[in-house]
Amino acid sequence: MLIRFFYFLRQQQLRVSIQEFITLIESLCSTAAPISIDEFYYLARLVLIKDESLFDKYDRAFTQFYGLLSKEIADGNTIPADWLVKTLERQLSDEQKAALKKHDLADLIELFKKTLAEQNERHAGGSKWVGTGGSSPFGHGGYHPQGIRVGGPSKGNYTGVKVWEKREFKDYDDQVELGTRNFKMALRRLRRFAREGAATELDLPETIHSTAQHAGLLDIKMRPERRNTIKVLMLLDVGGSMDSHIRQVEELFSAARSEFKHLEVFYFHNCPYEWLWPSNRRRFDERIATTEVLSKYNEDWRLIFVGDATMSPFEITHLGGSVEHNNTESGAEWLQRFMEKWPKAVWLNPSKPERWMYHQSVYLVRELVKDHMYPVSVHGLESAMLHLTK
Repeated sequence: MLIRFFYFLRQQQLRVSIQEFITLIESLCSTAAPISIDEFYYLARLVLIKDESLFDKYDRAFTQFYGLLSKEIADGNTIPADWLVKTLERQLSDEQKAALKKHDLADLIELFKKTLAEQNERHAGGSKWVGTGGSSPFGHGGYHPQGIRVGGPSKGNYTGVKVWEKREFKDYDDQVELGTRNFKMALRRLRRFAREGAATELDLPETIHSTAQHAGLLDIKMRPERRNTIKVLMLLDVGGSMDSHIRQVEELFSAARSEFKHLEVFYFHNCPYEWLWPSNRRRFDERIATTEVLSKYNEDWRLIFVGDATMSPFEITHLGGSVEHNNTESGAEWLQRFMEKWPKAVWLNPSKPERWMYHQSVYLVRELVKDHMYPVSVHGLESAMLHLTK
């Protein structure tokens, strides 16, 4: 099993050496040997993975390998966990979905408080109480056009107005190895070269000219290295509906990291509000005021938003509309501030363009960024870079 684990990590492009593998085996033979799968996970990561930026890739590889082993081991008959939680999965027709009553944000919150005060048992498949698999505005696993998701994952409709749970997001991996160079080639259209800094590169034409001027006496001339001086400020949407686009955004992020020497990255969820954060693991502890970002980076920077813009319209248009906190200013006001500072900003949307018309929030964001929303495709990136270079 361990040898299979070693080769599986190598297949996932993780640089695991034979010496590190031997060290892992020696650790398993010692008194510090792990007694659970969680302890083995941390021990193997400590011994085999030396670069913290590869932790995400190791997590995915370990999960895949453990899943393969689990299929090979017969555990006997077990009751699926979702039988005990989500006992009903209702499929509503388009007509039934359209007939569901929508609520104003304030009315929805008041109705939620009233429902919590009255409910005293578990419900599933209903249209009123906090439950699962129904058409109630409260719960998870069902459908309602404007509801509050409670205690479970989204079914994939992404129509929740508020979410009642502690949400942990992960940073996008900027070390993803691209299977294609297309993203990089598209991003290279946003380039502005200059020679700055110390003279470290041989200037051959000037050396030849100066040598000839000195009657053949060698006169070496040096010059600063030619670099791309463009500065890019990238704001990345993370979590929720963006989980469906992680691979695509990581490829874009990795390409941007390799192409732009001056790249600053901040995260937001659904819509930028009064706070941004540089690390999702510490997003509640190391937030940066959006006003500080607006004042710190001048007009020389190029602004790129990356997000699917799929959210409740309340998050853009209403005070307190944020899915996670009570924002004192609407998302639209903050987007307008960004556009006033960087009129040539672009919004890159990883979802398919043919689906944009089905989400009112996409229309609103597209209008706020002056119709400069582009798909994350080669043609879309080329069009976005062309706009930023004008």
